Amino acid sequence: WQGPKPVKDVVDFMNKNYPPGFSYADFAPMFKAELFDPDEWAKCLSDSGAKYVVLTSKHHEGFTNWPSKYSWNWNSMDTGPHRDLVGGLANAVRNYSDMHFGLYYSLFEWFHPLFLQDKANKFASQDYVSDVMLPQLYELVNNYKPELIWSDGDGEANDAYWNSTEFLAWLYNESPVKGTVITNDRWGSGDHCMHGGFFTCHDRFNPGKLFPHKYENAMTVQKSSWGYIRNTDINGYLTIEELLYELVSTVSTGGNLLMNVGPTHDGRIMPIFQERLLQIGSWLKINGEAIYKTKPWKFQKDSINQDVWYTMQQPADSGMRYGDVIYAIILSWPGNFNLQMGDVAASNQTEVTLLGYPNPLNFIMKGSGIQGINVTLPHLPPNTPLQWAWTLKIGPVFVY
Repeated sequence: WQGPKPVKDVVDFMNKNYPPGFSYADFAPMFKAELFDPDEWAKCLSDSGAKYVVLTSKHHEGFTNWPSKYSWNWNSMDTGPHRDLVGGLANAVRNYSDMHFGLYYSLFEWFHPLFLQDKANKFASQDYVSDVMLPQLYELVNNYKPELIWSDGDGEANDAYWNSTEFLAWLYNESPVKGTVITNDRWGSGDHCMHGGFFTCHDRFNPGKLFPHKYENAMTVQKSSWGYIRNTDINGYLTIEELLYELVSTVSTGGNLLMNVGPTHDGRIMPIFQERLLQIGSWLKINGEAIYKTKPWKFQKDSINQDVWYTMQQPADSGMRYGDVIYAIILSWPGNFNLQMGDVAASNQTEVTLLGYPNPLNFIMKGSGIQGINVTLPHLPPNTPLQWAWTLKIGPVFVY
């Protein structure tokens, strides 16, 4: 609408619904967050089974959700909500739960004159970095002590311009969170998928196979946006089945899932987002042992059944070993109740159970039993809590 590539539908909407000369800054007084209850947010997020939370402290427009000394009159204390949103959620998360608190921060700003000046100078100058970006990052870490810094908006310049190494050296060696903090890989062009505590590579990164470095699949419940879109219908949101595919395939291949929900301008998490969060939480109450503190197995997705993904309790060594306990997470229940898996090597001592179901399951070893089993799944009652993505616990098994 006001950037270098305005979208016609957005321009038409603004012209139709807002007065002439309306600017982006004029939205700030409308952002009141009057219904923001950080305790409610913390409870909902904790009930989702999340182990860490990442709040947007500042996005690309430069508005800070804390009272930054380096963003005069363009922060949540001076205008709009007139409160410290970052501090409110940080306190609630720490007081209510054992979740780790992290902060997203955009290095650049679309409209900041100092950034635009540095850009015009082909990033030979660093006035924006020295006067705005670095002071804000130091301010965030010292005031709120986040255990995760999720950097973004770095792609127009390399890490030398952002002075990323200076900040990260301080963060890991001198800051108040030096012993606990982790960071991602967005600290300059060329750094993505190359340098960082964990890699994000690009938005919605899900490699579908074992990845050599710890990664995070940062994705959105609303299919096309990181924010809240008022005119989205039900088809614009991922189903619980689609979300569980993202969770299971991500963990199986060595990643974490960062599931984004966009709040409203008055500070609410909408019911459709709450429902998805609570559905994930109810699933994890039963199946969490196949997700939390697990490792990728030798196989990630079964070779003959594309609806089965594996995790394991301990990392597999090379060569033949007997004793591993693995989890096979089934994304589609077979209509004949016969589940075939090609990559599980069992023995007469192997036991197969369905998490949330009381009795062991019957299975048949294929051929000599070296590799592959068929499992007979139970007929579940109509009121079962086992509704989506079912987990088999299998062990001991061979690794070969």
